Amino acid sequence: MPDSPETTRYEPSRAEPEVFARWEDAGVFRSDPADDGRETFSIAIPPPNVTGALHMGHALNGSIQDALIRLNRMRGKNVRWTVGTDHAGIATQTKVEQALVAEGTSREEVGREAFLERTQAWRQQYGGTIIGQFRRLGCSADYAHERFTMDDGYVEAVLKVFVALYEQGLIYRDTYLVNWDPGSRSAISDLEVEDREETDTLVEIAYPLKEAVGDLTEVVVATVRPETMLGDVAVAVNPQDDRFKHLIGSTVVLPFVGRELPIIGDDYVKTDFGTGCLKITPAHDPNDFELGNRHGLEPLNVIGEDGRITGGYAPQFEGLTAAEARTAIVDALREQGAIRGEEPYVHTVPFSQRSGERIEPLISLQWFMRMDELAKPAADVVRDGRVRIHPESQSRRYLAWLDEIRPWVLSRQLWWGHQIPVWYRADEVYCGTTAPEGDGWERDPDVLDTWFSSALWPFATLGWPEETPELEAFYPTSVLSTARDILFLWVARMVMTGLRFAGDVPFTDVYCHSVIQAPDGRRMSKSLGTGIDPLDLIDGGPRPAVFAKKGKKGKLEDPGDFPAYGADAVRFGLLAMSSTQDVRFSEEKIAQGKQLTTKLSNAVRFAVGRLEEHLEGAAAGVTGETLPTRLEDRWIVSRTERIARETAQRIDEFDFSKAALGLYDFVYGELCDWYLELVKGRDAATDPDLARVLGWALRRTLQIAHPVIPFVTEESWSTLPGAEGLLAVSPLPATDDALLSSDAEERLGRVIDVITTVRSWRNGANVPPGPVLPVRVEAEGYDDEALALIARLARLESSTDAGDAVPVAIPGGQLAILAGEHVDPEAERARVEKRRAEVEQAIASTEGRLSNEKFVSRAPAEVIAAERAKVDALREELRTL
Repeated sequence: MPDSPETTRYEPSRAEPEVFARWEDAGVFRSDPADDGRETFSIAIPPPNVTGALHMGHALNGSIQDALIRLNRMRGKNVRWTVGTDHAGIATQTKVEQALVAEGTSREEVGREAFLERTQAWRQQYGGTIIGQFRRLGCSADYAHERFTMDDGYVEAVLKVFVALYEQGLIYRDTYLVNWDPGSRSAISDLEVEDREETDTLVEIAYPLKEAVGDLTEVVVATVRPETMLGDVAVAVNPQDDRFKHLIGSTVVLPFVGRELPIIGDDYVKTDFGTGCLKITPAHDPNDFELGNRHGLEPLNVIGEDGRITGGYAPQFEGLTAAEARTAIVDALREQGAIRGEEPYVHTVPFSQRSGERIEPLISLQWFMRMDELAKPAADVVRDGRVRIHPESQSRRYLAWLDEIRPWVLSRQLWWGHQIPVWYRADEVYCGTTAPEGDGWERDPDVLDTWFSSALWPFATLGWPEETPELEAFYPTSVLSTARDILFLWVARMVMTGLRFAGDVPFTDVYCHSVIQAPDGRRMSKSLGTGIDPLDLIDGGPRPAVFAKKGKKGKLEDPGDFPAYGADAVRFGLLAMSSTQDVRFSEEKIAQGKQLTTKLSNAVRFAVGRLEEHLEGAAAGVTGETLPTRLEDRWIVSRTERIARETAQRIDEFDFSKAALGLYDFVYGELCDWYLELVKGRDAATDPDLARVLGWALRRTLQIAHPVIPFVTEESWSTLPGAEGLLAVSPLPATDDALLSSDAEERLGRVIDVITTVRSWRNGANVPPGPVLPVRVEAEGYDDEALALIARLARLESSTDAGDAVPVAIPGGQLAILAGEHVDPEAERARVEKRRAEVEQAIASTEGRLSNEKFVSRAPAEVIAAERAKVDALREELRTL
């Protein structure tokens, strides 16, 4: 197929904004809750933070959801894709606080009311950027009904749920050990904590016995957190430990403080860790907190909410950060001669996902929610299949977490968010959706965890607690697509609240998509030089540092810019590289998407340019009653119908990689490269099937490719005679088994194999592609129609000559290509023998590597896979030789 002139080439930067405007002007994305008898299909987008900008995870998830939405819209379903943003309490408040600090002030100085006004203004100016970027990606969401987790109606839903759970006894206030984030100065939940491997120093410290026990005058404890020793209330040993069990009931004296600490016995103490003696600090360690409760020990706070030493127990350390105190205390102990040992110790340490700072376990008065009563129904609906989580491994993670669920700390020491609807007056407590009557009431200053409000997203965005038409029509939603890292933070909690308040599961299917990593396998991050802005791929922009390669002198070269691939190419590439496992970013897949859009656009322009007048009259296309008779026509009809079914099924089954790559192989290979070549020379004026079949195949291809690459398909649809209206709302044709022909697919598949084999042979034997070569067909399974196609495209002519010939293996036998000007059988036999020896040697060498246990155990999985694929390819080549 010839390339189109430069002036008519499809340009995404021009076409995509124009196409999107066409969709919006026509109201394609708007949902209608009216009950018109249609089946509904709805998705609630995972609400991005108002602080957010489009990243690879958003772009992938947006592409996934849009493929599902567009496919089901074209099926004629009543579609709703709810879009909106999350207020993102900690993240947004941090941004505004940083701005205030830059102005020389703080939130405390401006006050709560003024701070919230500033935050609302900041949200109006910067928030929701990602929504505009979703539009650039082509996401066909219902933007006319965009929601925000602090809309008035949404706030009403949040308060109603809190009050109901409080009245049901599931929400309560208690003093308990929590994960304290010094960075945000707020409690956070267990699910907002990430463990990192750190190397600290395990320090052995001598605590003197108040009274000697025999010859023993001290007890040595081992700890990686000497800064917390100021809050020690006991020393514990294992009562089965013969070394120390006789010390139970004795007393030690805490260095610096002079506090007398009892030595207690508890089976929790590991006899093979450290010294076997454990310092107990209930206020600053979760395990010590539980142990302290068992023994009635009073916890003592010695680290404040700002992460600094407090309490007044050792004034010389007061006000130091925990890290500073650690160094100072060890130095002081060393001066006193109380250090008995120091060694590096690698262990996992909790950090805040929010601020990135190290977590300080602190005892704090907080609001909690009991989860056990909510967890069982949420587990049951997954076990009985009412909610299906894909892949199945994520179902197991979900259920395991619910089985071990703990109370959820709900309160956050922030100002931006849903303020807790509880008021206090002396000893009175009032909880309600509105303030209590009377004077002297003070509202709880804390706000709710952002995930509490997000848990209501599928039904609160549809108008709950009001019984709206939208809620009636579109709840439960159909699918949730999300990353697995918020399976517990968000997905499980939506199931809980949906069942309890909306009366049904919030969705029937949950798809946990892959995480896109940097090309080198690291996480994507701008600060690491590994982050990729999807808009830089769409419009062209700088490649991050991770793409830099070393030059001749060993220095990293400028990685240059991404070309402007366009939104379709980015969508295709992300879907093609997607998986249920983490995957590395592949620019090659994005480039493959660009090739696909160009190829498909060129195919439509070629057909229109050559056959326009005939396409107009052939709009009826192909049905089971009007099947074409030629082999190549029956083949492309069957292949088009089959790929349409397979693509739809793969999207339904969340197998987006196979859907995208299957489309590519069909469009690029079968439709454009093979069918358009097979029909060359046919005259549409005298061959009505040509325009009828080609027009039908192009329309059907544009329809089924639309959910994956919507812009180029819509633009091409608008130029194709016989294609009416907007493609985005064109109904997908019903499947027709009469269009399928396994016989035609097999017969023409063999034709293609033969043509490919002959062309490959010509290349290897240095035979020019142009000359027509005489050949004896010594194979079965080829009728005259198939042989005519082979002869024309492989440049062969049938002969009965019995002369010397070069055998070329094909399915069902061989072709004997006769000796002549361009074919020297003896030279060819020598070439083949030489190549056969090379291939056999390469197979032996590769199989040797694969049989080497050291190589297999040490080499990366992708290297092993590549070696095995190499062996398979070599064996196939050897077979043909």
